[in-house]
Amino acid sequence: MTRYAALLRGINVGGHNKVPMADLRALLSGLGYTEVGTLLQSGNAAFTAAEDDPDRIAAAIEDALREQMGLSVTVMARTAADLQRVVRGIPFAVRDPAKCAVAFLNTAVDRDRLAALDPAAYAPEELVAGERELYLYFPNGLGRAKLTPVLGSYLPGPATVRNWSTTKRLLALVEGG
Repeated sequence: MTRYAALLRGINVGGHNKVPMADLRALLSGLGYTEVGTLLQSGNAAFTAAEDDPDRIAAAIEDALREQMGLSVTVMARTAADLQRVVRGIPFAVRDPAKCAVAFLNTAVDRDRLAALDPAAYAPEELVAGERELYLYFPNGLGRAKLTPVLGSYLPGPATVRNWSTTKRLLALVEGG
């Protein structure tokens, strides 16, 4: 049995793709996952599953959301070990957890594609590539970031962003069982 985190992209934002967390917990339990918990209202869940492939877990949740709720939502699934690696691997000091974030991708970072992005053009914002995530720092806040509106065109697929506080709280939820 493996502990997972599921990060749903773009739910409960601006009144779109509404998914009550009780409904998300029920959906995950209905898929056979156990020890299900959620964090905040922005699509963060933790659970235990017999499946050992995060991509298959994500696909199963996406299918269930489409079939049961009529929503087309991208899901990124990470094991507890994946989240531990992300938290341990932050490449810069966390000066302000609300201004530091992780963009979780559903594929590996395409470093060649990302190399076309000139980070100096967005300074003092910072971006550092991980394995299936990008570490971001926005000294003026995420809402005023210059980098986020253009970032999607340099990524191989969808991403969902969580600030550092949420990332650490999600890790604690996954580890807590």
